[in-house]
Amino acid sequence: MAEKRHAVADAIRVGLISDTHGVLDVRVLAAFEAAGPLAAIVHAGDIGPTPQIVWELEALAPVTAVEGNCDPHFPGLPLDIVALTTVAGVRILAVHDFTDLGPIPEGVDVVVRGHSHVPSVQQHGKVLVVNPGSASQRRRQPSRSVGILELVEGQPPAARIVILDEVE
Repeated sequence: MAEKRHAVADAIRVGLISDTHGVLDVRVLAAFEAAGPLAAIVHAGDIGPTPQIVWELEALAPVTAVEGNCDPHFPGLPLDIVALTTVAGVRILAVHDFTDLGPIPEGVDVVVRGHSHVPSVQQHGKVLVVNPGSASQRRRQPSRSVGILELVEGQPPAARIVILDEVE
């Protein structure tokens, strides 16, 4: 009889990040590496004054990124306001400011948003909406943060927030 593995071991993981504003704390990389191999990274905008952070994150996994309200137009890295990527059959939509989205498009499974710097994981009907918070500026939050999206076949997508002050 074959042994069935626990779902967490079978998870495909996606790193979620937003509002880096030109700063990539080493604890972001440590948090992503501690999660296990990442299939992808989604950056929900306000990358920084240069696209350097996207290139650094691409050393870990392919990156889907959107333009935030503080992002200039980066030569060599054209960004849209909304981007859609598919990982393991799960359709992930990225947008910086949730109010720019309007109704969530049909067929989207996960929305990754930024802008507010407030980390949250919420269910909107069948759609999981995640704000990983800000990886660089805590503002009124206790800490800076990122997110990890876990995709397990046969289960709805799940996400958790990783508080960077708790990462070694």
